Amino acid sequence: MDRRRFQLLALGFVPASLMAQQQAAFDGPGGRFDDDLISKLEGHWRLSRQIRGTVVENDVQATWVLKHQFLQLHMKDVAVPSRYEAIVLVGYIYSERQYVAHWADTYGAKFSAIGRGNRIGNSIEFRFDYDDGPFFNTFTWFPEQEKWVFRMESQGNAGARKLFAIDTLSVAP
Repeated sequence: MDRRRFQLLALGFVPASLMAQQQAAFDGPGGRFDDDLISKLEGHWRLSRQIRGTVVENDVQATWVLKHQFLQLHMKDVAVPSRYEAIVLVGYIYSERQYVAHWADTYGAKFSAIGRGNRIGNSIEFRFDYDDGPFFNTFTWFPEQEKWVFRMESQGNAGARKLFAIDTLSVAP
């Protein structure tokens, strides 16, 4: 085979190999959400929520669902009967380079929301837009302690944020 044909043939394989490497990183069917930070959330957690001067315990299961497009967090209050339950789907929109969180809980459809977020280091700040103003939930991973902290804040008309709750997730026993 002459050198020119070999070069053309070799060039034809380069894009295919690059495409194979990036095959998982695209939007739509066949795509796959793999993320070095969010993958640390997979597993069984004990959540301790500090809210309005009280502490509430939740059990959290985080598993990949919908063909690895989302990490589902299933949170449930450990009280019997349970007073709170939520399902959160965390995914990634490759075309926008943005995380997304679909939040639904026992408050019902009116208060379900989609938040969008960006990553900075070991944190993703999700912004949820409600009728009464934006709400922020920042997921932060602390590798030294192997724990997550979710900081929830509302934002008033003047732009100041007010703490709503802090969730600390530790590996469940």
